[in-house]
Amino acid sequence: MAGSNATMTSQQTKLALGLLAASLSAVMLYYAFKSSDGERAAVKTLKDDDEDEEALDEATIRTSNRSAGGGGGGSSSKDVPATPQVSKKTTPTDGKSDVPPPAVSSDAAAKKKEDDATSAAAAATAELHSKIETIDKRGKALFKSKKYMEAASAFTEALDLIEESETFGEGGGDSSDPKGNLARQVVTLTNNRSAMYEKASLPDLALSDCDSILDRDPGHAKARARKLRILESENRHPDALVEVCAMQLKFMRDNRDKLRMGLPVTPPVPQSKIEDLMGRILPGEIERYLTKIKESGKEGQRPLPSDHTVVQLLQSFTGYNIWMGEAARGGSTHGITKELDGVTGDAAADKAKKVQLLLKRGKRHAYDKKFSSAKDDFEAAYAIAEEGGDDVVDLLEDDTYARLLEWTAIARHLRYDLAGALKLYEQCSDLEPANATLLVKRAGVQMDGGKHDEASTLFETALGLDPDAADALLHRANLNMLRGKPKDAVVDLERCLELRPDHLLARLRLATVQMASEDLDGASKSLDKAEDLDPDSSEVHSYRGEMHFAKGDFASARSEFDRAIACEAGNPTPYVNAALCVMNTPTLDGRGPPDIPDAVRLLEKAVEVDPQFHAAYVHLGQLKLSTATDLSNAGEVVALYDRGLEYCRTAEELKDIVSMRVLTVAQIDAARSLKMETLNMQ
Repeated sequence: MAGSNATMTSQQTKLALGLLAASLSAVMLYYAFKSSDGERAAVKTLKDDDEDEEALDEATIRTSNRSAGGGGGGSSSKDVPATPQVSKKTTPTDGKSDVPPPAVSSDAAAKKKEDDATSAAAAATAELHSKIETIDKRGKALFKSKKYMEAASAFTEALDLIEESETFGEGGGDSSDPKGNLARQVVTLTNNRSAMYEKASLPDLALSDCDSILDRDPGHAKARARKLRILESENRHPDALVEVCAMQLKFMRDNRDKLRMGLPVTPPVPQSKIEDLMGRILPGEIERYLTKIKESGKEGQRPLPSDHTVVQLLQSFTGYNIWMGEAARGGSTHGITKELDGVTGDAAADKAKKVQLLLKRGKRHAYDKKFSSAKDDFEAAYAIAEEGGDDVVDLLEDDTYARLLEWTAIARHLRYDLAGALKLYEQCSDLEPANATLLVKRAGVQMDGGKHDEASTLFETALGLDPDAADALLHRANLNMLRGKPKDAVVDLERCLELRPDHLLARLRLATVQMASEDLDGASKSLDKAEDLDPDSSEVHSYRGEMHFAKGDFASARSEFDRAIACEAGNPTPYVNAALCVMNTPTLDGRGPPDIPDAVRLLEKAVEVDPQFHAAYVHLGQLKLSTATDLSNAGEVVALYDRGLEYCRTAEELKDIVSMRVLTVAQIDAARSLKMETLNMQ
């Protein structure tokens, strides 16, 4: 939560983004185009759209000598079947020969029939090519005259001729095969027609032709580039992203050896293109998920965060040790439950007794870190008090009702029921207007709701009531970091430490601000003091590991992250940071790749100990995607992101996972478009 230590610190966020960038590099490699085999017949490339003319592909493909023999181009003697020779003896005057024709064997007759058929087919094909060439020239002339629809009609005429020919569709793709040549001519003519449709502002027809080309030749660069251009012009940004990913995947596949050797490459599209597309896609996708959350009735509801996160929030307030002591002295949950079971009446006094015992047992559950049970007790007690009204509330001892409101508000805040939490905190403030801590907790709710100005006002009010309110200084420092004011954060934290030199969280947050400001020496000193306060603090070792990581000392960083995990296995942050170390540490004495399975193991553990730790889903998904052996495995990554999205309730929480999901889906769709079976380029 923004108002507590439940969120990642700024330095942790910075490191997480570093891993995100490293992961994205596997997704967003930007390489140069390479012509596909299906484009060898092309003689020129398209010019930019803003030029007056652009070159079209050459539709006519030269046939072999055998094919040309029937088309007036001459043939070799071995290509033309020999004519049987007759006797040189003269014939009678009546025109009848008295010499019988030479005997022809059945095999020779069959051969003659086959050769005659071949010559006829070659002649027909040559005639077809000649007609196509004539029509193609007419189409190009119309194009140069900017008569785009007439040019498109000409190319359609040529395509119809091919479609109606008896030989089309029977051959392969070899350039020496006339039937294969026709298939290639279909691609070329369709590409030219698509260009005409685009020029004539008929995007649907142009896209249809692009799809037809890419179905025959997935690597056709011109068709894909045109499709991307048209999709962008129609604001179909998700579809455009698929085409960008297809360009990348094709080039990565074509140049995998260069990539492995680290040779320089040129991107097919600039990085700014992807950034622009993602910038246009994300707002709509995030809004779609927010709408989905509202329609599902889950808005303002979520499971409690991990025990580690809850403890971090509770410890960020100075009253932590006080209520913990009270809970410890209040007896066991078993004893309180036994006492509660003895209250069987339904009178107002009985209900008041139940409220007090439920509150007492809830705090004991919190002491035992059974936070779900604690939440249930607080909500049950509040429901009884609300139902009984003043008759019950007036019978509650001392500040019982105020504490009930406060604890129930905490439970709702943890479940991200911000409106419910704020309502109860405000009721509690009405009962205790001089309680500065309540104002700080209200400010935390406002921060989580993105209302920073309202939070700032509440902090000012709290410090007005108590200028030495350490809680207000600590949490306002967090607000200042969120607002990009690290110097103001340092002032608040240093004042907090003047008031309470033993404040562990203040020491850690100061170290965080110093690391974010690249003051590593200052951060090191702050961590030394924090470690003096608690040598077994998971957070201390996790923060120290981040500092080593910032210096590029991955071995020392990993050692500290492992110590952090040993100190508290429920802290998800060191698992993610340890995975980051793994991905930056080659194996085989620096000659091998990172130990990806180890990184995956660590990230899976982070998700296990804290299903709401969004950064773990982002990194885990990218690693799994990079090692997916087929597109079915890649689809499992989308399912992983969907799991993570189940725990998101705000636009800020949704942003990173939605970004990765959008990119992953685009890559899978791009791979299918290229008829690839995997995204793995190894």
